[in-house]
Amino acid sequence: MQLKHLKTFISPQDGPFKVTAVAWAPNSTKLAVCTVDRVVQMFDENGEKRDKFATKPADSNLGSKSYQVTALAFSPDSTKLAVAQTDNIVFVYRVGEKWGEKKTICNKVVLQSAATCLVWPGQQPSFMFGQADGKVKMAGAKGSKSQTIYATESYVVSITASPSGKGIISGHADGTIVRYFLEDEGAGLAKGPICRHPCPPYALAWGTSTFMAAGCDKRVIVYANNGKVAQQFDYSRDDKEKEFTTAACSPSGQFVVLGSFDRLRVYSWMPKRESWDEAPSKEIINLYTITTLAWRRDGARLIVGSLCGAVEMYDCCLRRVLYKNKFEMTYVGLSQVIVKDITTGSRVVLKSHYGYEIDKVQIMGKDRYLVAHTSDTLLLGDMANCKLSEVAWHGTGGNEKFYFENQNVCMIFNAGELTLVEYGVNDIIGSVRTEFMNPHLISVRINERKQRGVEDNKKLAYLVDWHTICIMDLTKGVTTSSLTHEQKINWLELNETGRKLLFRDKKFRLLLYDVDTEVQTSLINYCSYVQWVPLSDVVVAQNTDNLCVWYNIDMPERVTMFPIKGEVVDLHRRDGHTDVLVKSGVDTISYTLDEGLIEFGTAMDDGDFIRALRFLETLEMTRETEAMWKSLGELALEASQLHIAERCYAALGDVAKVRYLHDIIKMAANITKETGEDGSTHHTVKAQLAVLNKDLEKAEKILLQRGEVDKVISLYKELQRWDEAIAVAQSRGHPDLAILQAAYSKWLLDTSQEEKAGELKEKQGDLTGAVHLYMKAGLASRAAHLVMRHQTLTNQIDLLQQIATALVNGGQYEKAGDLFERARSYQQAMEAYKKGQAFRRAVELARVTFPTEVVGLEEMWGNYLCTQRQYDAAITHYVEAGHLKKAAEAAILARQWSKAVQIVEMQDPASCKEYFAQIAAHFASVQDYEIAEQYFIKGDKPHDAVDMYIEAGKWEEAYKVASGCMPLAEVKELYVSRAKDLEGQDKLREAERLYAVMGESDLAISMYKRHKQYDAMIRLVAAHHEDLLVDTHLHLAKELEAEGQLKQAEYHYVQAGDWKAAVNMYREKGLWDDAYRVAKSQGGTNAANQVAYLWAKSLGGDSAVKLLTKFGLLEAAVVYATESFAFDFAFEISRVALKSKLPELHLKYALHLEDEGKYQEAEEQFAKAGKGKEAVLMYVHQQDWENAQRVAELYSPESVSDVLVGQARAAFDSKNYQKAEAFLLRAERPDLAAKFYKDGDMWTDALRIVKDYIPQKLDELQREMEAKSGKGYEDLLGQARTWEQSGEFSRAIDCYLQLTTQNCGSEEVLVKVWVKAMELCIKFVPSRSVDTVVLVCDRLANLGKYIQAGDLYLSVDMVKEGLDMLMAGEAWGRAREIAQNIAPRYEKYVDEAYVAYLRAKNQPDQMQAVDPGGALELYAGSGDWEKCLQLAEKQGPDALAKYVAMNAANLIKSNAPISALQLFTKYGAPPNPQNFNIYKCLCFETLGAPLERSGGYQAYSQLRNMLLVLVEQLSKTNEKGTLVHKEFEECLLISHYMAMRASCEGLSQAQDKIVAKLSVSLLRHTKIIPVDKAFYEAGIYCKAVGLDSMAFVFLNHFLDLCEAIEEGSLGNLDNSDFVDTDIPFEVPLPEKQCVSEEKREEVKEWVLAVSMDQKVEQSLPTDERGTYVASLTSPHTKVTSPPCIITGFPVLRQRVEFKKGGRCANQEDWNKFITAMKVTPSSELSDVWKFLTQWCGIPNNLSYSFK
Repeated sequence: MQLKHLKTFISPQDGPFKVTAVAWAPNSTKLAVCTVDRVVQMFDENGEKRDKFATKPADSNLGSKSYQVTALAFSPDSTKLAVAQTDNIVFVYRVGEKWGEKKTICNKVVLQSAATCLVWPGQQPSFMFGQADGKVKMAGAKGSKSQTIYATESYVVSITASPSGKGIISGHADGTIVRYFLEDEGAGLAKGPICRHPCPPYALAWGTSTFMAAGCDKRVIVYANNGKVAQQFDYSRDDKEKEFTTAACSPSGQFVVLGSFDRLRVYSWMPKRESWDEAPSKEIINLYTITTLAWRRDGARLIVGSLCGAVEMYDCCLRRVLYKNKFEMTYVGLSQVIVKDITTGSRVVLKSHYGYEIDKVQIMGKDRYLVAHTSDTLLLGDMANCKLSEVAWHGTGGNEKFYFENQNVCMIFNAGELTLVEYGVNDIIGSVRTEFMNPHLISVRINERKQRGVEDNKKLAYLVDWHTICIMDLTKGVTTSSLTHEQKINWLELNETGRKLLFRDKKFRLLLYDVDTEVQTSLINYCSYVQWVPLSDVVVAQNTDNLCVWYNIDMPERVTMFPIKGEVVDLHRRDGHTDVLVKSGVDTISYTLDEGLIEFGTAMDDGDFIRALRFLETLEMTRETEAMWKSLGELALEASQLHIAERCYAALGDVAKVRYLHDIIKMAANITKETGEDGSTHHTVKAQLAVLNKDLEKAEKILLQRGEVDKVISLYKELQRWDEAIAVAQSRGHPDLAILQAAYSKWLLDTSQEEKAGELKEKQGDLTGAVHLYMKAGLASRAAHLVMRHQTLTNQIDLLQQIATALVNGGQYEKAGDLFERARSYQQAMEAYKKGQAFRRAVELARVTFPTEVVGLEEMWGNYLCTQRQYDAAITHYVEAGHLKKAAEAAILARQWSKAVQIVEMQDPASCKEYFAQIAAHFASVQDYEIAEQYFIKGDKPHDAVDMYIEAGKWEEAYKVASGCMPLAEVKELYVSRAKDLEGQDKLREAERLYAVMGESDLAISMYKRHKQYDAMIRLVAAHHEDLLVDTHLHLAKELEAEGQLKQAEYHYVQAGDWKAAVNMYREKGLWDDAYRVAKSQGGTNAANQVAYLWAKSLGGDSAVKLLTKFGLLEAAVVYATESFAFDFAFEISRVALKSKLPELHLKYALHLEDEGKYQEAEEQFAKAGKGKEAVLMYVHQQDWENAQRVAELYSPESVSDVLVGQARAAFDSKNYQKAEAFLLRAERPDLAAKFYKDGDMWTDALRIVKDYIPQKLDELQREMEAKSGKGYEDLLGQARTWEQSGEFSRAIDCYLQLTTQNCGSEEVLVKVWVKAMELCIKFVPSRSVDTVVLVCDRLANLGKYIQAGDLYLSVDMVKEGLDMLMAGEAWGRAREIAQNIAPRYEKYVDEAYVAYLRAKNQPDQMQAVDPGGALELYAGSGDWEKCLQLAEKQGPDALAKYVAMNAANLIKSNAPISALQLFTKYGAPPNPQNFNIYKCLCFETLGAPLERSGGYQAYSQLRNMLLVLVEQLSKTNEKGTLVHKEFEECLLISHYMAMRASCEGLSQAQDKIVAKLSVSLLRHTKIIPVDKAFYEAGIYCKAVGLDSMAFVFLNHFLDLCEAIEEGSLGNLDNSDFVDTDIPFEVPLPEKQCVSEEKREEVKEWVLAVSMDQKVEQSLPTDERGTYVASLTSPHTKVTSPPCIITGFPVLRQRVEFKKGGRCANQEDWNKFITAMKVTPSSELSDVWKFLTQWCGIPNNLSYSFK
């Protein structure tokens, strides 16, 4: 970040003239500056002074110099300016949007203390300010009251907002920094004090993820969100640095500037490291102390105010870029860029809301649209409308394409996916898969035209493929419809409302699709141009030489056409004209459309019915205008525009509707004349309109809401809707219900509606009368149904007989039979069942009464089903009747072949032959040839089976069948002749099959050979003569090779497994390419390389080198040549292309010659390879020492020594030791001489050589001699005992200690040996005791022998180490005993270790004896609160209070406040300040619980009792009279009221009035009780006791509160009904509703009904004071009356006073309460009385209260 001075706004003075406050307007057009003269000066963004005004004191009597301005802040809309002053006031001035507007005070907030600092966060309706008394408050631009956000005890020195504007932090004089969130940022950060700065943080800034504080200690500390120190910049040792006075954070939150004396320090946020870096500071000589800083909202300018009155402006940027010589891009932060149009001067601030670094900014779309990328997001902007968007965008690699044809949305195409981003919206509104990225194949409509009843309309139409269009609702993210077209689609477009879609196919057919109805209509053919007319639903299209216009697209068949010459090129609509431009040759002709017709559609869409009516008045009546009149009439009627609807239906000639509407209009006019109100909204008019719309339910509801039951009944009677009329009368308890029912019955009989009369009788319970009426109406079936439903009627046999006879006469035999059966006339029932073909009922009856007839009935049932062609069902009945033949016929007719097979298999085959042929034919038709064959044979028709197989081409099966019925020779002759015929027809496959059937595979093979179809030939050979397959392949390969068909020959060679023959074939023909290919494919890389090598060898010279280089085998060929000993070819290649390989080749050639025994030639090659040493070794291997010596001296002098050593080794092998020793001494290798002597166990000679030549190794040799005796387990043990017996104890100890787990597998032996070593050490070598015991104990510990190790440590007085070993072995008892008795200094150490062990093992029960506090923590941590509290009780009241509070806090977090309350009730609630927040949470959870989760009397009484004890205890401490004490007293009063209400609820009418009063009184405590719950309860209880006026006001306000909760703001809440009451306005807004949706709907319906009732006065009642009855304070006299302890209402006259606390009650309410206790005694009322005596004492005059 670079700071560059731009301009001086105000020049400095000669002396102190402090700039007290500076503020930029959010729109960056205004700057407000105030100095010690208390005058606010206004500057524009260029630094020109444009206005000023003087501030005012809070009290004009004190003079204009009685205060100082401490802070300024603009409102989010930049039209208001808040001014904080030291005279206990904050003014809000309206400064207007433009310069020169009059400055007026629109609000003032009077305070109790001086305002020290102020901030107005962006997008917040309220500003926040700090006071000298330590409080931080919030106030708005309206309303003079302020709300305390939080309070501290220390002076507020600074306050600032977060970059998002959703939170604030304040700094206090004691160093405390407090955080508060206005909205949830989703980070889960805590509110309240978060840290304490070492000094008052006058310089405070909230940046990205951290906040920065500084002050007089010259240190800048960066705090993390959790309050911990994240970074620190210490300037305390810099003598030039002074104290920090002010700070400012850039709007992006990525830069912080701190001001001190003559210096600005700049800090930059590094996102990758998540830390702050300090940039070079800005030194400003003679500026003196910087008093204030202000950053412009776009981050490009910084204002600095000083102690001497100077106001300076600095430019702030990281870099500047000139784009296209037209735009200037200023990077003011990593995530913020200002784009300025140099030509117009307009600016757009491009900012990442997530703080990501902006990589690249581009301007596209005719220099109008911005595109920028960050690491995780994409930024888009419309510079013309200043709409910016930021959406998540990952991993596209910059391959996306942007389309800006639509001014509302940007279309992004990437990898087959279309993404839509609406400008100004920070979310992707839609994303679909499509491959068609053509603007003509995608149509997006984003709220382009308003529609009635539609708030948000966003639609997308696009191509899924060439034939499918998908239409998507972007607001819901769902596909609403899709359509498929048979031709390719080359153009589509939605209308502006998204309800219609035009599309055109490649044959130039234009079609219309209605999105709502999914109806597709063809408009015209040969369409060359089509377009929607802007701002309308009119379509213009061209069809060859005709211009087609659809003015009403809802009727596509009505099109206006007129001829044109030329091609339509464009359509313009402006200034009330719509022109179609047609280009004819070089001329452009304009055709004007009928704007009136266009305007009608637009007016209809906009709801301007009068404009539409005026237009229709000018048109003649046609089919088109008739449709328009009809549409306008329906919409006008829907909108209650009755005069317009009447005119429309008059134009249509609908006289009935016109007359009805005329009567309604007349009725409305009379109502308006009588009442003075709008008659069209009267309920009677609305009801009549509902009747007109045939919505009788709505009309009924409207009239019933007004209690006009008679009108509803009359309405239904007029419409002959008697049922509805009676239903209304019944629901409303109408007195004339019986008369109405009688009239209805008479009317039914008079009009011969016996059925309806019978239904009425049935409803009235007169069943017999109903039956007779049904019979009279000829409804015997209805009468039968009624009789069968009621048991009482079935006992009337005559009635049953009568009804059954009527049913028989009516042909309803089954029902008649049922009644006959109930009347026990079984024979008649059987006859009725038979006549009615109800065989199921007949069979059931026969099984009980006529068993012998069952079989006959089953046959009759089957016959009947066959007549009905229900053959499938008849099968079972024939089987039951034993008629299997009929069953088989039915199964065949039903085509149930499986059943037919089963049935015929159950019978004699001779009797079923006629069915076998049919069954076989079926199975043949379904190609189930096996079963068909079986039944053809059973039916004596085998020839049919043969014919079947032949037709199916199944020659094998046909041969099998034929063999059984024809001579074999005849069959063979038939098949062979048929095969030859097929061969002659070139149907070789079919012929092969016939040969195969006959078993003549050789004939088939010969056939294929004749036709040279070798593949088929090979296939048959493989199948029938597998042993000849290889020979066949080779034979064919040779024949083909001879014929020159090398490719085919290659195939057969390969198939025969002799691919090398194929390679040789190609080699012989000189076809090396093919030879190489075959070798590579069949033999792999090695074989291919060999062929390439042979190929190259055949070429030789440069050609060979080129070929090998081509295959990349040059070096490999050399290697192969050497491996195959072709050294001449290898040398030839190497000399041409690989000269570096020559030494290596000479070496390999030398080795080859050595192997061949040609040593002289090999020596020559070794010399050429520069490997003289290898030549020496060659002679050494041959023990040709003379030549070896010669060659070594000639070519490798360093090898002379090796030759001598070799000779010496040979001499040693031949036991010529003297000669060998001479060779080695000559070679200067006495060490080898010594080694050879040692290896030969000649230790004397070895010692001699060592002493004479290498004496420094003498000791080592002696040790080796000692070690030669052996190092096994037994050896070491024996050696140690020997040393011990000889008195060499130190050596014995060493030997014992050499035994380890590596050389001894017995732990028992090891322990004994180590202990033995320790004993020897203690007895004989005490100086080694400590070291030895440490070594031995470590080894024992590794073996897990902790107890033995501990005992050893203790034996040498190493107590601590011994204790550690015992504790490691978990011998805690012994360790503690030793610590207590032997080493008390380690007692604490052991106990602490024991506690840690128990804590790790989670054993609190054992820990109680050692560390009760730790045990408590373990119990609490594991949630075992019962044991925790039992132990805490034993530890004392402090411990008990602590863990009771912890348990309660957990219960509250677990949403169990009642349990927490019971906890405090059981153990008490001590007045500890650290418990106050828990008590408050408990109060809020209990008192503010939603209705469905309220705890009832028990919860309220427990809370009340707890608070009473708490308040009394607080009264005895220093907290008496404090804010906390008052808050708990208020909570006590509220809980008492709620408990009182719960105890009185539902007892009597008198008690219900007390309940209502209590609910009303609780409204003054809505800062604690949820405000919506309080108003709902007050309204409901007032409504229950008939206080409708109060109920209406409260419930109406409750509905307003519900809307405010949904909107998240109380800003628009109307509190006018509660002016001059003590009901607070500024109350906390609940996060969610406390009342269910169902109950809110009930309240809404009741309020709506009451609002229409003029009888209910919609205001709050007043008392004798002229004040709201429940208000304690009178706004007229300012006198405050005490509240009644029974109802909460003010006590004005007759009162009952109590002995404690100065409390009192209204005499009337007290008497009602006492009476209730005596008349309806309850435990709850008794408990309330008990509480009152504890809280208030007894009344001063108890008898007086009963007057």
